[in-house]
Parts: sequence; structure tokens; C-alpha cells
Amino acid sequence: MAEFSTLRSEVGARAAEIDAGLRAHMNKVYGTMSVGMLITALSAWAIAGLATVINPITNETQLTQLGFAIYASPLRWVIMLAPLGMIFAFGAVMKRTSASGAQLFFYMFAALIGLSLSSIFIVYTTFSVVQTFLVTAISFAGLSLYGYTTKKDISGWGSFLVMGVIGLFVAMLINLFLQSEAMMYAISMIGVLIFAGLTAYDTQAIKTNYLQHAHHGDQEWLDKSAIHGALNLYLDFLNMFSFLLMFMGSSE
Repeated sequence: MAEFSTLRSEVGARAAEIDAGLRAHMNKVYGTMSVGMLITALSAWAIAGLATVINPITNETQLTQLGFAIYASPLRWVIMLAPLGMIFAFGAVMKRTSASGAQLFFYMFAALIGLSLSSIFIVYTTFSVVQTFLVTAISFAGLSLYGYTTKKDISGWGSFLVMGVIGLFVAMLINLFLQSEAMMYAISMIGVLIFAGLTAYDTQAIKTNYLQHAHHGDQEWLDKSAIHGALNLYLDFLNMFSFLLMFMGSSE
């Protein structure tokens, strides 16, 4: 009987340790993601300020030399495609560098995303950008909380959501030629739904991944896993924000 009580207390202590470790792991994921999002927002706002100037005569916004280089020269294609290249390179970086190196790479990626998104402060009013960000933040928090707390296994959503992302990408390419406003709104609404689902799915996947590997005790692996989870949630948030802005944003 004494041995059973000892065993039960050891199991309870181990469960409490895993729960505490999971909370710390999720805090690291959300903390890393939040810092990345802050870097993106500040770099986008700063670049937009440097890229434009108010004409004192006409009181209209005009591009500076930096603005022309970023938005009106062939360099804009490099700026648009460079973040995609960094996403593809992220896996190799995770394998070859330390956790701190992977974290630095993620922050560099976030800064580059800010550069590529800086035009939203020129195209849309600041109020609509902030409003859309707040709506996205509230929605993201609720969806991520659902993914973390639900007892339902939503891992089966993964294949459908990935197919949805592929279909969304194809539709966006087609609409580059069609320039259909109705199709654009349909794409933006479907995009919001897809990345809302991915937010809950990725949150549960991060939690499950930790619980499956916590007993290994490999802190370096867990740190890298937190950074990878932060990247996934960062991309979910960013895409949900971008699609919401397409039909919520007010043009300058």
C-alpha cells in the first residue's frame, strides 16, 4: 500500500512537472511570436515613413527615392519573394544552427516581412490598419485558446487546410489576370476561414508535439520546437490579418 501511494505521488509530481513545462513552452512560443510581430509592425511603419513625403504644395503623399526603389523598381520583386525563400530555408537553419541562431533568423524574417508589408500604410488608412489588427488579435486569441483547450482531436483538419491554402494560392494567381473584385472578396473571406482553422490546428499541434517529446529532456530541441511553433502561428496571424484587411481596410 505504501509503495502504491509512493508511485501515485511520483506520477502526480511528473504530471505536474509536464504541465508546468507545457505552460513555459507555450509562453515561449507566444512570446517569440509577439516579438516577431512587433518587429514586423515597427519595420513596416518606419519604412513607410521613409518611403513617402507630403508635398507641401498639393498636400499629397509622394514617394521618396527609397519609395521608388522599394515599390516601383525591379527591387520590389526581390522584396516580395525574399520572405518566401527564407521560409523554405527555415528547416535547414533549424538543423544547422543553435536555438539562438534560429531565433535570430526568425526575427530577421519578421523584419523583412515588415519591409514587404510597408505599403499597407500607404494604401490603407492608419485607422483601418489598426482596427483590422485589433480584430485579428482578438480572433487569433480565441482560436488559439480553442486549439489549446479543446479535447477534440483536430489533427484531421491538416490535410484539408493545406489543400485549401493551395487552392487559395491558385485562385489568387488567376485573379491577377482577371482582376475581379467579387473574386477578390471571395478569396479574402475564404482565406480568413482557412487561416482561422490553421490557428487552432497549429496551436493543438504545438501542444501535442511538446507532450510527445517532453520526456526526452532535450532542451535544445524543445527550444527549436518553440521557435518553429512561433513561426507557424506568426504566419497564421499575418495571413489572417492580410485577408481581413482586403475587405475591412479603407483606402487612402
